[in-house]
Amino acid sequence: MNQRVRQIAVVTGASSGIGAATAKALARDAWRVVLMARRAERLEELVAEISTAGGEAMAEPLDAADGPAVMAMAERVLNEWGTPSLIVNSAGAGEWRFLEETSVGEIVEMIGAPYLAAANTCCAFMAEMLEAERGLFVHVGSPASVMPWPGATAYTASRWALRGLHEALCQDLRGTGVRSSLVYFGEVSSEYFEVNPGSHQYMPKLGSPIPVSTPEQCAEVLLKVVRRPRRVVFYPFPLRMMAWLAAITPGPTRWLAALTGRRH
Repeated sequence: MNQRVRQIAVVTGASSGIGAATAKALARDAWRVVLMARRAERLEELVAEISTAGGEAMAEPLDAADGPAVMAMAERVLNEWGTPSLIVNSAGAGEWRFLEETSVGEIVEMIGAPYLAAANTCCAFMAEMLEAERGLFVHVGSPASVMPWPGATAYTASRWALRGLHEALCQDLRGTGVRSSLVYFGEVSSEYFEVNPGSHQYMPKLGSPIPVSTPEQCAEVLLKVVRRPRRVVFYPFPLRMMAWLAAITPGPTRWLAALTGRRH
């Protein structure tokens, strides 16, 4: 992709963390950025910050798990700016709990983000991107969909759903000029553990060698994926090695995750 042209990017979960950092990085790289998240005030602050720095952004406060709301948003974007060539699905929610500790409402919320948010946003712009014969979907995934750990049941299931969406899109999009990438990050120093108190203590010790990344580091990784799309990316390097071990020795990896993780 020619990064000097003001192409259009849509970023979900843009009010904080990886989403906000990615939106700012894209704006600095000459993208026009559509910011999606539920917190309108945060989005307006980010629009102002991007505009002050010479970028261009549009705030679309909504719940991306709400299909009709996403379709209405897409119509506004298409009418005002045109067809995006990049969708970054970084919206995510969910606390790490055993299933019996999780309410039905929390299960719905967790499947809503990331899976429904990503599926809705991809669906909303898919026809136009296929017609343009270009574009990229980038999904921010979780290692839970590669090597699950105990005590995060609904969270893990929602991340597997996102992985399934990516894999299905890779098959659907062959030869269309549109691509899908799934990027896995280890622990990130975002608001997640503040919003979900108690989750951090249930992180399996199997993952302790993986260093914590900042949202800005993650945004730079995503920019590299935008410039050179790849089907699957792991960051940082120790996470890639762990995923490789999980692929060639799945049984021992599952055993270690269970042994070093949360117990009933």
